[in-house]
Amino acid sequence: MKQIPTGEGAAGTLQALRRFASLDAGATAVERCQLCHAVLDPRHEHLLEPDTRDLRCACTACALLFAFPGARRVRVAHRAERLHDVHLDDSCWATLGVPAGLAFFTTRGATGEIFAYLPGAGGATATRPRAEAWTAVCEAHPAIADIPPDVEALLVHRVDGASEHWRVSIDLCHRLVALLRLCWRGPSGGPEARALVARFFAELGGGARG
Repeated sequence: MKQIPTGEGAAGTLQALRRFASLDAGATAVERCQLCHAVLDPRHEHLLEPDTRDLRCACTACALLFAFPGARRVRVAHRAERLHDVHLDDSCWATLGVPAGLAFFTTRGATGEIFAYLPGAGGATATRPRAEAWTAVCEAHPAIADIPPDVEALLVHRVDGASEHWRVSIDLCHRLVALLRLCWRGPSGGPEARALVARFFAELGGGARG
């Protein structure tokens, strides 16, 4: 497995993560579009650079400039949809080889490779699920196979006996990584991290579509 700070981004993504975390901390600093420097609303658009996995904060006007196929940056449309018909049981989870109860899965558009990201103390750890197991999961659950590469992910919550499966925009995954990185304590995160995970998914359900 590979330890990475955010997803696979560098300074730009780290800055974006700090901004995500500051929203929950009640920060009042002015945020600006990373393309035109316009002042941003607290809940604003995001652009993903697929090659580097960097996430950029953007105003709506700049985000719309990249809403076409082949753009160097890709607009991330907000999405949070619980997949009620998807259930990865203990046996299925074991075949994937993912050693954690919280992970998000996203496909690289350029290569078609699937990666699982495990949020933790250092950001997120990337690992490759077993290819044949992932193929079987997608065949059994078409809703997972329909998730577009790069900009969306399958987010799975199995902490403390939970069994939740979500189709979410990648910015929500980055936000979860940022928040956990701030409060993670010890090898397993500690009670504060576990409470944060529970609260994150409760809030996700409150704003979910579908």
